[in-house]
Amino acid sequence: MRIAIATLIGGLALFLWGAFAHMVLPLGEMSMRAPLAEDPVIAALKQGLPAEQGIYVLPHFDPSMHADKEALATFSAKTRSNPYAFIVYAPEGRDPMAMGPQLAGQWLSDTLGVLIFTLVLFRYGASVPRGVTLGLAIGVIAWLSLSVPFWNWYRFPAAFTFGYLIEQAFGWAFAGAVSGWWLSRKKKT
Repeated sequence: MRIAIATLIGGLALFLWGAFAHMVLPLGEMSMRAPLAEDPVIAALKQGLPAEQGIYVLPHFDPSMHADKEALATFSAKTRSNPYAFIVYAPEGRDPMAMGPQLAGQWLSDTLGVLIFTLVLFRYGASVPRGVTLGLAIGVIAWLSLSVPFWNWYRFPAAFTFGYLIEQAFGWAFAGAVSGWWLSRKKKT
């Protein structure tokens, strides 16, 4: 029961920190910009992309053409003289203000992550300092293994990437403190 409660309150702490980071602080939206002319861009996406959800990188290179030196040279020249875009595309619309399913999915994801964290923390001796230290380490590891590669390979802006470092590191340290506190409480006799 101690692990279950530590998981639930740690998951809630991580979830609430994430909500605060996105709704009050600018961490989740750093470097996000509005297009100059949204309607023509949306029309171009509908016309130029297939009607299937996916990730599209522009300019695009067909990996099967890696052996073709002329195709590589043409692609290289095209990438130097054109804009770059990493597009997460869904052809069907969805109301972003109807956040119920996304919020539930985020809470579930946070709580499952904290469950694994809590099991490790419990195994190695729970305390608030140990929870903060382990949580901070996990947050930085998550950032290094996910956000930094997106910055490195897909040109995510440095400010966006740095914002996620703050979000992940602090969020996991906070969840670790809460879980460590609960697990280290003395049982009442």
